[in-house]
Amino acid sequence: MKYATTLCTLLTAVTCFIQGTACADGEPSNRPNIVWITCEDLSPRLGCYGDKTAPTPNIDRLAKEGVRYTRAFATGGVCAPARHALITGMYPTATMAMHMRTGSRSSATKDIKDPVLREKAMSRPLYEAVPPDGVRCFTERLRSAGYYCTNNSKQDYQFKAPPTAWDESSRKAHWRKRPDPNQPFFAVFNFTVTHESGVFGNGRSPKTVDPANVPVPPYYPDTPTVRGDLAKHYDNIAALDKQVGRVMRELREDRLLDSTIVFFFSDHGDGLPRCKRWVYDSGTRVPLVVRWPGGRDAGTTNDRIVSFVDFGPTVLSLAGVEVPAGVHGSPFLGAQAGEPRRYAFMHRDRMDELNLETVRSVRDWRYRYVRNYQPDRPYVKPLAYRDRSVMMQELNRMIEAGELGPDQWQLTAQTKPREELYDCVNDPHNIRNIADDPKHAAKVKELSAALDGWLKLTNDPLDTPETELLKTRVWPPDGKQPTTATPKARVAEVIVSMYRRYVVVECDTPGASIGYRFGSKGPWRVYTGPFELKHGIKGKVQVVAHRIGYKRSAIVTLDVARK
Repeated sequence: MKYATTLCTLLTAVTCFIQGTACADGEPSNRPNIVWITCEDLSPRLGCYGDKTAPTPNIDRLAKEGVRYTRAFATGGVCAPARHALITGMYPTATMAMHMRTGSRSSATKDIKDPVLREKAMSRPLYEAVPPDGVRCFTERLRSAGYYCTNNSKQDYQFKAPPTAWDESSRKAHWRKRPDPNQPFFAVFNFTVTHESGVFGNGRSPKTVDPANVPVPPYYPDTPTVRGDLAKHYDNIAALDKQVGRVMRELREDRLLDSTIVFFFSDHGDGLPRCKRWVYDSGTRVPLVVRWPGGRDAGTTNDRIVSFVDFGPTVLSLAGVEVPAGVHGSPFLGAQAGEPRRYAFMHRDRMDELNLETVRSVRDWRYRYVRNYQPDRPYVKPLAYRDRSVMMQELNRMIEAGELGPDQWQLTAQTKPREELYDCVNDPHNIRNIADDPKHAAKVKELSAALDGWLKLTNDPLDTPETELLKTRVWPPDGKQPTTATPKARVAEVIVSMYRRYVVVECDTPGASIGYRFGSKGPWRVYTGPFELKHGIKGKVQVVAHRIGYKRSAIVTLDVARK
């Protein structure tokens, strides 16, 4: 971001100040608070979605008081790329954020027994995704508009968040810490109890659900081991429900429910084999509940398709902040809400260190189309982290022994069809591929064309090696991470009816976010233009710049004491 230092710019800032308005997007008053309660690795296994296996009274109450969405989809079946889509409004395949994950290695890399494969895994390049220079974390735009933004606490965006993204991002972040109790806020609470790892070993939560009572999807064999891991997952869901209840109780205690819009959703589908990492509904369809103040639309159901790329733009729309041009998502709520989308798109790419795959999928209201770009490879390949699961260990044994049935064909198949089509109404588990059925030829053609259009829109690299992507799409031309240019800051003096001083900042890196703060501690404020040094300010101002995917700039310290 580069701001001119002309007198015209300064005069605009002065005019805004004199008129008592903020030089930021959005309306200065009567804006709702917005809370995201998010969880991990959870399909709609909740009472409000018809699954009564685990007790979920708090989430069910939230749905009774809000709107339950039936067709909400993550952009993929794994967390880091999905979270990238949430924070940027961009498809991960367009920003090179599609692999899981880019900036670090799996904790299970040490579990790879073959020394050659382990060395190959350790040599994989590490990098950060680099969106176009107009893309920001949407929370930065909220902060520019006067919102207090907190994240408690997981980020995992495939890049290091700029210092301007949050007022606070930590396990202690909370709306209660905002300096002005009248300031509107956006607060995220990320609960991890339902994460895949919660079923490893003896499980994570107190035993609530009897394995004999769990529903077993047909893509699993009905064995005690499978039932045991499913029961652990439901136990974690019951624990999650109590955490959701705590946040709602705090909103009631603070008398904020009448001024706060609450979202509840998961970062992707179940963290179980044949769910997490896969592009079927089991891996990408998520629960989504939106509760409005005043009981608006309470207890209703909404069947429109929404995608994770829509969530950030939707929050901006609700907050009265203009949705920037160039993002892929479109608001589904608020003044800027658009027409319902016809399709949701998903991807699967490298998982952890060695599990290379390229799958693309499109979902309309009823059908899911899948295109496999490595049809000569099996669906199930070794994956060290997932293989810590006792259920997966049993499935691997049964695959090897030929003991699985026809409904588990996706686990046993050694090759994949080039195309798959599923009727998600009559076949909600996506196990009956009807792509070759002549009765569905028109639907295959339609969805294939829609997918081709999406690939073109995102300039999808598909199976291009990451080493090549580094040099051509991430950090061209040499694959080395650039550093954001050091910002230039100065004090400018202007006389408009009275003497005023302003700090003016420039950065030569296109797309860089600029932050500033008084002193050397506390959150970085978002620089949107020259800001006034009001009477009584002494000492120093610090300035920093950071473009997403680049290294952060050096901090510039400006002495603002009057000479």
